Amino acid sequence: MDQAGMGFLILLIAGVMNASFTLPMKFTRNWSWENTWLVWTLFALVIFPPLAAFATIPHLGQLYGEVATGLVVTVAIFGAGWGIAQVLFGLAVDSIGIALTFSIVLGISAAVGSVIPLIRLHPEKVLTKGGLITFAGVALVIVGVAICAVAGRRREEAMAARDGRPKANTSRGLAFAILCGFGAALVNFGLAFGGPLLEGAKRHGAADLWAGNAVWLPLMLAGSIPNFVYCIYLLNKNKTADRYRRPGTAFYWFLAAIMAFFWFASTALYGIATGKLGSWGTILGWPLFMSLIVITASILGIVTGEWKGSGKQPLRIQVSGVVVLVLAVFVLASASRWV
Repeated sequence: MDQAGMGFLILLIAGVMNASFTLPMKFTRNWSWENTWLVWTLFALVIFPPLAAFATIPHLGQLYGEVATGLVVTVAIFGAGWGIAQVLFGLAVDSIGIALTFSIVLGISAAVGSVIPLIRLHPEKVLTKGGLITFAGVALVIVGVAICAVAGRRREEAMAARDGRPKANTSRGLAFAILCGFGAALVNFGLAFGGPLLEGAKRHGAADLWAGNAVWLPLMLAGSIPNFVYCIYLLNKNKTADRYRRPGTAFYWFLAAIMAFFWFASTALYGIATGKLGSWGTILGWPLFMSLIVITASILGIVTGEWKGSGKQPLRIQVSGVVVLVLAVFVLASASRWV
């Protein structure tokens, strides 16, 4: 298998892991969302990134001292922006539901996270065959997630009608989801524009596979701050901090750690895959990653019964969206031949 093929295989594994990392939350019923997310933040953004970085990159402190301080700060700012986007994601879900939020966020993130690095890092390639195929693939991703958004909205309307719940005001939730989509792409910006950190890690003896950990460390530590602040705010607002002391919830810490491991591992694998895809790794890899997450999440949603009771039409629309996303995956994969 060639390097590009290996990169696509790793992306597939990363997409499956990322789409399924929240499944353990189904078993933390005696905790509120903020209880679980606070522990997830602790493991995923504070514990695992330093462990991975110090274990895989020799002379890490010296590396950060050698590169321009502004670069490390820029990567951290990208992380903080992404952390704020995570907060907006939670607010959007409260207003318009997870299906619609998920689709809008990943669609915008796929487009912004791919097109801006292409224009910024390879402006001479924009109008080449590879560039145009990439734009076509990104357009298909946007169409696919838009179809999934329609399906998700129809599903939630059907479920609300069945349960007798009033329709939510969507304008506020849509605004949060759109802003979140732009912020979610900042993770890819950190990797795309953190090239000197990657090269520096390799010079210090880090294997190519693990060089991305030099970027993930400042990015995720900065991203943890908005997540911690929001979770603590919710714990105080909802009076849910005492749920950590409830009998039988000690195992929930392990479940949250499993969530964190799946998420962090999927992100690390994404970084490895971009290295296998060459100089256009973050440009092609990001929309592929987003597409694979939506495809996997859609399948998991169907398997776990999330669409039960919503009727046939929403499910048919969702399947149509997944088909478009699968087509987008093939188009983006073909673009790698021309870059």
